[in-house]
Amino acid sequence: MDVEEKSSEGVRAVERALDILMAFGPGDRELTAGELLKRVDLSRPTLYRLLRTLENKGFIAASGDPQRFALGAAVAQLAHVWSNGLDIATVAQPMLRRLWDETGETVALLVHQGDHRVCVAELPSAQPLSFKRGVGHREDVTRGASGRVILAHLPSPEALVRDDAELPALQKRLKKVREQGYEVSRDELIKGAVAVAVPFFLGNGQVIGSLAVFGPGVRVDQERVALFAELLKAEARKLSQALGQK
Repeated sequence: MDVEEKSSEGVRAVERALDILMAFGPGDRELTAGELLKRVDLSRPTLYRLLRTLENKGFIAASGDPQRFALGAAVAQLAHVWSNGLDIATVAQPMLRRLWDETGETVALLVHQGDHRVCVAELPSAQPLSFKRGVGHREDVTRGASGRVILAHLPSPEALVRDDAELPALQKRLKKVREQGYEVSRDELIKGAVAVAVPFFLGNGQVIGSLAVFGPGVRVDQERVALFAELLKAEARKLSQALGQK
């Protein structure tokens, strides 16, 4: 085998190893060899050989009898490095600009931080009557459309609710948010304002924030709400894909 053939074979091995890692999706805590073989075009001996190599490097963790395979600590380390260097506001600029052009209203990008969501980017409406909150504005994640749409997709949203008496009604509302894929608020945080918001996610399925459109109730009727919701969903999908979601 000459140098070029060896190089080609090495590249192919890397591609196959990456195929194994990419076979894991949101919700796949562990997979058997049989389940992996259904997702990657490899022979069983090749699969096991690559799994052993990935395990030695910390990218795969094997356990149990029969063996089951999970993503290892090295994947988490890379994800941590990647997410720390990620400027979500920059990544989201094309999505925000399209929403601003299509709606004519104020659009904002908000990220989840503990029990709050924070505005990290905003394009104010050019219309005389409009609403804006400003970059850096913080609000309780249980309040407003842009907060509740994040809350609805957190693993334990009830842990962030301060008043237990509000919990039953809020749980019912969050269930509806998950079903329809967006949330709407009217006159909640600003009198006369309507907000429509949708969530966006990292590659591992974790909700990271929301995209929102804000406008005055005199312009944003139910027909406009429905239009904004569809526009937001489309742009949120693109943003989530840019952040690693399949």
